[in-house]
Amino acid sequence: MGSIEYPEILIAIVCFFLTCYLTRHGLPWNWPLVGMLPSLAVHLHRLHDRCADFLPLANYTFLFKGPWFTNMDILLTVDPGNIQYIMTSNFANYPKGDEFAMIFDILGDGIFNADGDLWKFHRKTTQSLINHKRFMKFLVKVNYNKVEKGLVSILQHAFKHGLVIDLQDVFQRLTFDTTCMLITGYDPRCLSIEFPDVPFSRALDEAEEAIAYRHALPENIWKLQKRLGIGPEKTLSQAWKILDHFMKNIITMKREELEKGKSSFKVKDGEEAVDLLTSFLTEEIQDTKSGVNIKDDKFLRDTILNLMIAGRDTTSSALTWFIWLITQNPKVEDRIRAELRGILPAELAYKWHVFRAEETNKLTYLHAALCESLRLYPPVPFQHKSPLKPDTLPSGHRVTPKMKIVFSLYAMARMKAIWGADCLEFKPERWINEQGKLKYEPSYKFLSFNAGPRTCLGKEVAFTQMKMVGSTLIHNYKFQVVNAHKVKPDVSVILHVKNGLKVKARFHL
Repeated sequence: MGSIEYPEILIAIVCFFLTCYLTRHGLPWNWPLVGMLPSLAVHLHRLHDRCADFLPLANYTFLFKGPWFTNMDILLTVDPGNIQYIMTSNFANYPKGDEFAMIFDILGDGIFNADGDLWKFHRKTTQSLINHKRFMKFLVKVNYNKVEKGLVSILQHAFKHGLVIDLQDVFQRLTFDTTCMLITGYDPRCLSIEFPDVPFSRALDEAEEAIAYRHALPENIWKLQKRLGIGPEKTLSQAWKILDHFMKNIITMKREELEKGKSSFKVKDGEEAVDLLTSFLTEEIQDTKSGVNIKDDKFLRDTILNLMIAGRDTTSSALTWFIWLITQNPKVEDRIRAELRGILPAELAYKWHVFRAEETNKLTYLHAALCESLRLYPPVPFQHKSPLKPDTLPSGHRVTPKMKIVFSLYAMARMKAIWGADCLEFKPERWINEQGKLKYEPSYKFLSFNAGPRTCLGKEVAFTQMKMVGSTLIHNYKFQVVNAHKVKPDVSVILHVKNGLKVKARFHL
């Protein structure tokens, strides 16, 4: 047999990846040995849109075959019947599981990773604290002050000096400050015209991107990178140290404050408003089933980090995509402005105004526009499950404990069979019924706040903040995306805008 020359090998490799690229709108090819990994590698930069491309061709559920001898088979689905079954009907068979906890190991034993009694304890405790009237008053006060004194100051400074600002960065600073205050009572003050460096936020972004790559690589590959300290795993390790250092300092500082008798903030009526960390450290909360010691530093570290991610990342992502969609849809923008003017006294309708929570809680069209933005650009674009026992989904697909099941929320929004022929349009009207009231959509179809027993505890908190920010910005300002600035999703476990949202702001009034 003759030897294979180097050019022949090169041609074969080029043809291999060219084939993967040319079939970008069809189903991934299952190659010998390597399975469908080449298709994933070629399209990794547009992973979310790639899923939306081929899932309709597979009747909304597709088995992705990983390389031979790897545990990388993934059942990708956007079938609402499958999602309802997994998230609700047969919830007990689909916990987060050990593999999920391994991939998201940086989150420790927090609520995102927890299962069983520990998860129930996290949920019960966090829910009771969030729903307390003292916390809600604190939430409203913190958000209003940050919008009025932080966000508005940055926008006025940018307008005065003709500056281009990255709204995604601004929103992340806003939600980092507010979330940190609500959870720990500490104001990092990163929302200011000086735009100070925020190592915690940068580390969180880097960690999230590294975790996304864990989903796209065979387990033995990323574990090898972790042992060798190379690639995304090196970045994740460095980010982990920064996050731990921040958490340790916060917990230590809070303990010292409590020893000195500083445990609360005063709101307008004189009643005390307490942050979540103070509540954990001062209230007697016990649970014999989970065996949790809520005053333990590791429990506090894991709990705070999980809640910081939930508060900072999801809300800032939602606000970023929402404002971008508003800039692309002037008719929607005009209708929101009209609704905002309609709730103000006549003498204030065309004057500068920072909206309070009590003014925005009955805004139907604004709420619908936010839901529509969350539908098209869900802050958490995919979810990952695995069954405890072998099972058959409503679609007829057989699943086993070694198989990952991934829901693509981003792709689901782009399925005509689920949302109609106009699914790609930004259309708030789809959320309003004939009586002019908000229309309910089942959570297994609109999954931005999860579904079933794991439905998001912070839904009302998120809507309160998004409405206060969104109404103030749209009433007072008009934004223009910088020419030639491309807006597209980044590859991460949070749906950030790749390269940010670069805009110029001007006063609308």
